[in-house]
Amino acid sequence: MNNDLPQLSMGLTTYAAEDPGGWGHVLERAQLYDRAGVDRLVVSDHVVYGENLEAYSRPELGGAEGGRQPTGPDGCWLEPMTTLTAISSITSRVRLGTNILLAALRRPVVLAKTAATLDVLSGGRLDLGVGVGWQREEYEAAGLDFSRRGRLLDHTLAVCQTLWREQRASFDGDGLQFDAIHQMPKPAQPGGVPIWVSGRVNASVARRLARFGSAWIPWGEDAADVESSIPRMREAVAAAGGDAESFGVVGTLRVVKTGDGAVDVDATVAAAPALAAAGVTDMRCMLPLREDPAAFEAALHDLVAAFRDAVGRERPT
Repeated sequence: MNNDLPQLSMGLTTYAAEDPGGWGHVLERAQLYDRAGVDRLVVSDHVVYGENLEAYSRPELGGAEGGRQPTGPDGCWLEPMTTLTAISSITSRVRLGTNILLAALRRPVVLAKTAATLDVLSGGRLDLGVGVGWQREEYEAAGLDFSRRGRLLDHTLAVCQTLWREQRASFDGDGLQFDAIHQMPKPAQPGGVPIWVSGRVNASVARRLARFGSAWIPWGEDAADVESSIPRMREAVAAAGGDAESFGVVGTLRVVKTGDGAVDVDATVAAAPALAAAGVTDMRCMLPLREDPAAFEAALHDLVAAFRDAVGRERPT
């Protein structure tokens, strides 16, 4: 992936602090990204919430220092795989990603089936970004041990890739054993749905990336300083026995606004060449909602065109 010119991804807000009374705006925004030439849209995941939301700011639990959740415990969060399935039916070219899916909360055999189905229905457009999360209560509500979340995620990914890649699948590990199991259809993408691994630079994440990953989604302080973290992760992946040069890397393209609150296109894309030089292959930004849909769409088209100019890609037709 990192041999290609950088791509532009957009976060799609599929949550709200209070019930918005309808979610048509999510589908409309997805169609707009598809029309404008955005390469990928990504959605977030929370299955349930406890009430200890300050844990999100604790790096030792998997959170980010100084971080703050965008909703309270009664915020409304759409389930990402269901949402992406709906979006796949009304779009044709934009790739569909999770940023991130708490994959270990799903039974592996069911997640494998769900992801394969979505990949087939979307024409091979799914990227599965995964991570361990930070919230103990989500694991407890699913009957899972929060302290084993890394091992649970590795187990889930191993089962998924086995079922995606083997016609007559067998598995034996971590309390699960099956033999001569058939699961069809396989994902449309050869080798299965690409897995994007989220996390900091550490031995566990590097092993996960080396074993399963097509791309790395840096987290916390490593996301804030990709110039430093990318070479450290490549070194860690090599030490774990993986290909240090084959995986892509996600970076943040921060949106700069003008004095009246509009997107400053030139200032926003100005950081793209430096991110690309550092090794970022997927640049993500979150655009604010605007009340004037026509003005927003025009700005988005301008942003996509300027981004492609900045990284040496052809403009969308």
